[in-house]
Amino acid sequence: MQYMILIYEDEKRWATIPEAEAGKIFNDYMEYSKALAQAGALKSGAGLTPTRTATTLREVGGKITTTDGPFAETKEQLGGNYLIDVPSLDEALKWAAKCPGIHGGTIEVRPIGVTSDGVQ
Repeated sequence: MQYMILIYEDEKRWATIPEAEAGKIFNDYMEYSKALAQAGALKSGAGLTPTRTATTLREVGGKITTTDGPFAETKEQLGGNYLIDVPSLDEALKWAAKCPGIHGGTIEVRPIGVTSDGVQ
């Protein structure tokens, strides 16, 4: 079954992290990605650009409006994701607990529903 590991972190925190520590965190993510791939669980993964690059769409009064940035100010922002394919939620949670984003952020795990190509 496929699960999405969603990584939420405070974007502003990244601006305060020393370069050496940021490099270590980056390496931790690379090792995590490598472990997922070697286990045959990794389907895809990506980091996201900062929320200032986002555009949010809403329907208001039957018309689509766009707003620069995220819809709402929050303490943590969605910063990246991993799509994994594992046998159970328990296995997905084990992998999520190993995600470097758990240190200083929040990890959310959701099962994938039916995809556009009809796969679940």
